[in-house]
Amino acid sequence: MKKIGFLSFGHWANHPAYSTKTAGDTLLQSIDLAVAAEELGMDGAYFRVHHFAKQLASPFPLLAAIGAKTTKIEIGTGVIDMRYENPLYMVEDAGAADLISGGRLQLGIGRGSPEQVIDGWRYFGYEPAEGETDADMGRRKGLEFFEKLKGTGFAEPNPNPMFPNPPGLLPLEPFSQGLQDRIWWGSGSDATAVWAGKVGMNLQSSTLKFDESGKPFHIQQAEQIRLFRQAWKEAGHEREPRVSVSRSVFAIVSEQDRYYFGHEAGRTDKIGFIEADKRAIFGRSYAAEPDQLIKELAKDEAIQEADTVLLTIPNTLGVDYNVHVLSSILEHVAPGLGWR
Repeated sequence: MKKIGFLSFGHWANHPAYSTKTAGDTLLQSIDLAVAAEELGMDGAYFRVHHFAKQLASPFPLLAAIGAKTTKIEIGTGVIDMRYENPLYMVEDAGAADLISGGRLQLGIGRGSPEQVIDGWRYFGYEPAEGETDADMGRRKGLEFFEKLKGTGFAEPNPNPMFPNPPGLLPLEPFSQGLQDRIWWGSGSDATAVWAGKVGMNLQSSTLKFDESGKPFHIQQAEQIRLFRQAWKEAGHEREPRVSVSRSVFAIVSEQDRYYFGHEAGRTDKIGFIEADKRAIFGRSYAAEPDQLIKELAKDEAIQEADTVLLTIPNTLGVDYNVHVLSSILEHVAPGLGWR
């Protein structure tokens, strides 16, 4: 059994073929799709965060809105780039959104990926400390956010406050019990997966990672997940961790599906560079008729290792078509793989 969610990048553009021509279209359709996905029986609605782009960027208003209009579905990100974030303010935003949803937030955070502008986090007022890289800064801020979610007091109270303070050091409010257990680290390497396991965050592994062995993508990703689980066990954390992988998967059950995604059939992994000097491997897309799709996905080792599969969706094609994409997977593919 696996949890199955969708992952939206939230694109929009004034393009004739797009249903999401504006930011407002994307935000409102994201809410509608999450509501529809819950009605279908999907387990999660997840959203990517990008800055300086016509894509979703500020996740908490969207997550809170979805939380207020749904009752069961997990609501998350994949991932928030911590280089751009104020960890303490984010604790407050996350706590509020989690309380609105009744404790359904599943926040993916990370150091981020190359962005639309050079060192975009500088425009947000952030600089790495002396001796830090921007990746180090992202991990440091991610860990600060994670630790402050414990709800432990750390701030010295004012002796003459506007309102009476409780005794002791003060924590951030609102505090949402259990949210810290629902933080995921988006990892693109074996080393950062091990780091996440040691500190006690769940693991999100995307459709790309640094090419560290030359093996096929799904095998490298499966090995990354095993290293994470080993680090988690060695650290002695009490609960069981969760692991998600994201995939582009399309069941071709109509001519419209074939028109949109038939060209994806037979695709293979790709090699590229996500930074100037770092070779990366990008996982293939899956598109086929259901019986063939089941055979291909059954061979994906990383999917077998994960408890959660996030299906990347073509959000620009509108709510109705994406409901069709998701329902096709649930109806024609998931049972054959034992996911349902």
